[in-house]
Amino acid sequence: MGRWEPDARERLVRAALDLFAEQGYDNTTVAKIAERAGLTKSTFFRYFPDKREVLAAGQDTLRELIEEGISAAPATATPLATVSAALEAAAEAFTPERRDLGEKMRAAIAGSKELQERDALKRLGLTSAIADALENRGVDEVTASLAADIGVLALKRAQFYWSQSTNQKTFRELALRSLDELRATSIALR
Repeated sequence: MGRWEPDARERLVRAALDLFAEQGYDNTTVAKIAERAGLTKSTFFRYFPDKREVLAAGQDTLRELIEEGISAAPATATPLATVSAALEAAAEAFTPERRDLGEKMRAAIAGSKELQERDALKRLGLTSAIADALENRGVDEVTASLAADIGVLALKRAQFYWSQSTNQKTFRELALRSLDELRATSIALR
């Protein structure tokens, strides 16, 4: 493929994940990723500051969708109903053609301490964004933090099940089911 062909960002993500699976994160260089994608090293750096950030490729889009979902929730919605609206909005990012990336991403993260740390920071950032958006709606800090934690856990569980090759459900179905299960479990903690 020529370096001017479309979908360079997606090609870089796929190439990186394939290489991480084949030879490990530490043994994969930016040059190898660019070569596998049929692009140049300088093209890689137009999209990502380093190879670690390849795994956060959709994070900004996901955050925007979640914040839009929170903003669009009815003013009378409870904090968890608002989180539910956020998860429904986030489902837009989880298209069928991206399903195979989930397992590859999990494997790459599991094999690297550096990526585990990056993933943890990514989740903290998302949790903070949800909590802030809830607080902006007038939800108190403790409730907003708890709802955000539950929402991110539901998102994580939905991502896991959605990316399974045997899964037949949409991300939306899995996210809402996960949120309902976590809500029921939290009630049972009394």
